[in-house]
Amino acid sequence: MKQICLLGATGSIGTQVLDIVRNNPASYQVKAISFNQNLAKATEIIEEFKPALVACGDSVNEIELKKIFPNIEFAKGMEGLLRVATYPVANPVVINALVGSVGCLPTAEALKQGRSVLLANKETLVMAGEIIMALAKENNAQIIPIDSEHSAIAQILTGKNPQEIQRLILTASGGALFNKTRSELKTVTMEEALNHPNWQMGAKITIDSATLMNKGFEIMEAAHLFRVPIDRIDVVVHRESIVHSMVEFVDGSVLAQLAVPDMHLPINFALNYPSHKVLSKKLDLTKIGQLTFQPVDEERFKTLPLARYAFLKGGFYPAVLNATNEAMVELFLNRLVTIDQIEEEITLSMHDDCLMDNYRHLPFNLENIMKVDQDVKNKKFQKFKR
Repeated sequence: MKQICLLGATGSIGTQVLDIVRNNPASYQVKAISFNQNLAKATEIIEEFKPALVACGDSVNEIELKKIFPNIEFAKGMEGLLRVATYPVANPVVINALVGSVGCLPTAEALKQGRSVLLANKETLVMAGEIIMALAKENNAQIIPIDSEHSAIAQILTGKNPQEIQRLILTASGGALFNKTRSELKTVTMEEALNHPNWQMGAKITIDSATLMNKGFEIMEAAHLFRVPIDRIDVVVHRESIVHSMVEFVDGSVLAQLAVPDMHLPINFALNYPSHKVLSKKLDLTKIGQLTFQPVDEERFKTLPLARYAFLKGGFYPAVLNATNEAMVELFLNRLVTIDQIEEEITLSMHDDCLMDNYRHLPFNLENIMKVDQDVKNKKFQKFKR
């Protein structure tokens, strides 16, 4: 039986992980979970799955929780997240479904213990991909992607020779605002941006999908995960969200992974990697009728070239890219900026030599990546919360 340590239990991915656990009680047991603020949902999860350890956000009164659940151990904040990631169990599986840079250090600590990490937290590899992949190698630990795009590539490449890869092709739905012009973005509401046509996801990733920053992050992740040069990773717009990624091989053949747009599938594959286990999510191509593909207009969606730029610059550039985006998305969700300002501010950060000069003297390690992350966010919040 796999013992699950679940970071981000109350979010979209965490909830779907628990669906699979609930339907397979002989295969999985939830031993440790974290949640941030959703106390009502967390209480339901604790009552149902009875984990031994629960980590909660700093704003939660864990003393009151302890009164309700006297036999459960509670922890708070980053210390709590690290304890969930390293909780001592037999046959541990760490699932990182956290949103944002907060997911980076728990991933690192789990890898240091040689644990498999099922990764849905994009920011871990975006901010610190070189360090994280090195930790996995040093400790003989696996990083198994949960993102549908990277899950698709992992499925395609199982049993394949990496030397035969010509190109990775990520598909993008285009998000909720694909047909909006740049001038129209200035009046887009939060509700419009959150109305994704195909996927049910958390607010942050849905906004990232609308700006295509999500796809920029996925390019960076794919380069780390599959050791493919970034100039051999392409994106095509595929509005139907049925083809989740493709791989072109040196002979010109292209293999694609198809499935209904439902995150239970990549989660189920990650839990059973590299095997496919039964799941009642069936694809009927006759009902879809057609699959369409088109190039991305990178003048309209400048987040993609910005992501490539940050990746190639290396060092703290990816952390600054991510921190700027994370701060601006939060500001947009609080109705303090317009959605077009997200891309504008990322552009400014990437080409702000004064900003980057602040970090050039710092040794490149996880501690300083997190310091840079917080510093950039503070600067953006100060700029727009006046």
